[in-house]
Amino acid sequence: MHAPPRLFDPELLARRRVRAAAQGRVDFLHEAVAAEVSERLGEVNRRFRAAAVVGPWPDPWVAAFAPLAEGPIRAVPDAEVLDLEPGGHDLVVHGLALHWANDPVGQLVQMRRALRPDGLMIAALFGGATLTELRTAFAVAEAEVLGGISPRVAPMGEIRDLGGLLQRAGYALPVADSRGYDVRYPSLPALMRDLRGMGETSVLADRLRRPMSRALLARLGAVYADRFGAAEGRLAATFEVIFLTGWAPAAGQQQPLRPGSAQARLADALGATERSAAERAGGGDA
Repeated sequence: MHAPPRLFDPELLARRRVRAAAQGRVDFLHEAVAAEVSERLGEVNRRFRAAAVVGPWPDPWVAAFAPLAEGPIRAVPDAEVLDLEPGGHDLVVHGLALHWANDPVGQLVQMRRALRPDGLMIAALFGGATLTELRTAFAVAEAEVLGGISPRVAPMGEIRDLGGLLQRAGYALPVADSRGYDVRYPSLPALMRDLRGMGETSVLADRLRRPMSRALLARLGAVYADRFGAAEGRLAATFEVIFLTGWAPAAGQQQPLRPGSAQARLADALGATERSAAERAGGGDA
């Protein structure tokens, strides 16, 4: 087998996280997403006796899940090889870090193998709409100042592609959904400080190695404010979080219905009139 391409630099990521911890971590997104995952776990109506949290900042996640756990929650770094015992857990949560994995399928497979039969895995990671404003502003500013664009903001996966990874990793009942977190900043430097405090600045392996010029930075700020300014002079920043949910296969587990196996028509349930494909193509009533 060929190793997956090395899109991100794990050594640089580790250094950026050390810097974030030393300067005072910014945890508000971890806290918000951990609370969302905890609410979802509460709907499962199950107590977890052997839970694990994978990620760089386990504290907000462990605190959020503690009321649902009947045993200690193990904190595991998001290394290339996860320190998880095969079949040792009934819950594994990947806490807002899978987007930095060079081999996300490998991480998902390792978590599935760490689950007991009918154990639950939830991964929360940043999706493709994250920092779309900053990505756009960079593209416009670089095109104007430098005559071309370069990868400044790391690419994030789209929900359709990420959902497919669950099936490749062998999970039962896979589900992928997303939620947007809209944040307002007083300035572009404030956004940049938060990204550094989160340890979420770009660690692309194929990145520019020189700092931004003053001209580019000034144009970036102007474009951002012009296109994405919000009320009271603040700047909008979007963080899309994608939630991947899957279960370890188990005997007697609920199975999805086969396509075409429905015993009732949706139109009948809705009390609607069903039209043929030819009628829909014709545009319906004038």
